[in-house]
Amino acid sequence: MLGVPGQVMELTEPAPTAAAAAAQLGCEVGAIANSLIFVVDGEPLLVLTSGAHRVDTKRVAALLGTGKLKRADPEFVTSATGQLVGGVAPVGHPTVIRTVVDAWLGKHEVVWAGGGDKHTMFPTSLDELVRITGGLVAEVGD
Repeated sequence: MLGVPGQVMELTEPAPTAAAAAAQLGCEVGAIANSLIFVVDGEPLLVLTSGAHRVDTKRVAALLGTGKLKRADPEFVTSATGQLVGGVAPVGHPTVIRTVVDAWLGKHEVVWAGGGDKHTMFPTSLDELVRITGGLVAEVGD
């Protein structure tokens, strides 16, 4: 799919957090690409951030020249992505979502991203995430 060579891996336990995913995959928490949905002016914004830090919403809003970023509630996430919180993939949404990709993910040769539910992840890279999402690479952490 989308020319991504990595195979989706099914985890033995749910991995709704970066720490839980990293523990099962045997990687650093910073190599987990958290898919976080925010609301900006009523529209979804996907921020793929390293599990090593939190998103600085003021920094991202300034970067995009937008209004305040608000963390989306679970209903908004499901409506925008077709996926549940804790398992959102960077792609596979009903429509294309504006995306920002954390530059910190480039510190890892292999990055793990959600496969669409709490039990699946797939190996990827910063460059591949940018290619498949059309995302903007930026420093997003606090």
